Amino acid sequence: MKNVTDSFVSLGHWPSAGSFGVNTDILATNPINLSVVLGVLIFFGKGVYNLLSLSDLLDNRKERILNTIRNSEELREGAIERLEKARARLRKVEMEADQFRVNGYSEIEREKLNLINSTYKILEQLENYKNETIYFEQQRAINQVRQRVLQQALRGALGTLNSSLNNELHLRTISANIGLFGVMKEIID
Repeated sequence: MKNVTDSFVSLGHWPSAGSFGVNTDILATNPINLSVVLGVLIFFGKGVYNLLSLSDLLDNRKERILNTIRNSEELREGAIERLEKARARLRKVEMEADQFRVNGYSEIEREKLNLINSTYKILEQLENYKNETIYFEQQRAINQVRQRVLQQALRGALGTLNSSLNNELHLRTISANIGLFGVMKEIID
C-alpha cells in the first residue's frame, strides 16, 4: 500500500521543468491512463454515432462496389459469350466465303472453258460459212465463164454457119432434119 500512496505523493512532486520522465509504476499510471482514455472517449463520444453512420456508409459503399463488380463480371461474361458467338459466326462466314471463292473460281473456270469452246464452235462455223461462200462464188464464177465461153462458141458457130451456109444448103439441112424426125416418130409409134 505504501507504493500506492507514494505514487500519489509523487503526483504532487513534479520533476523540474525541461525534463521528462517515464513513470514505470503500473498502479500509479493506470488510473491516469484510464482517465485520459475516458476523457478522450467522452469528448469524442458524440462522434461515435457518426462513426457508426460512417460505418454504415462504408458498408453501403462496399455493398455498391461489390454489386458493381458482380454486374461487371456478369457483363464481362456476357461480352465474352457474345465475343465467342461472334468469332464462331466469323469462322462460319469465312468458311462460306472460302467455299464461295472456291466455287466461284470453279464456276469461272467452267465459264471460261464454255466460252472458249463456244468461240471455237463459232470460229468453226465462220470458217465453214467462209468456205461455203468461197465455193459458191467459185461455182458462180465458173458458171459465168462457161456461159460466156458457150455464148462466144455459139456466136462463132453461128458466124461459121451463116458464112458457110447459103439458102439452098439451109433448106436441105432443115428438110433432112424434118425427115429424121418423121422417121423417128414412126419408129416410136
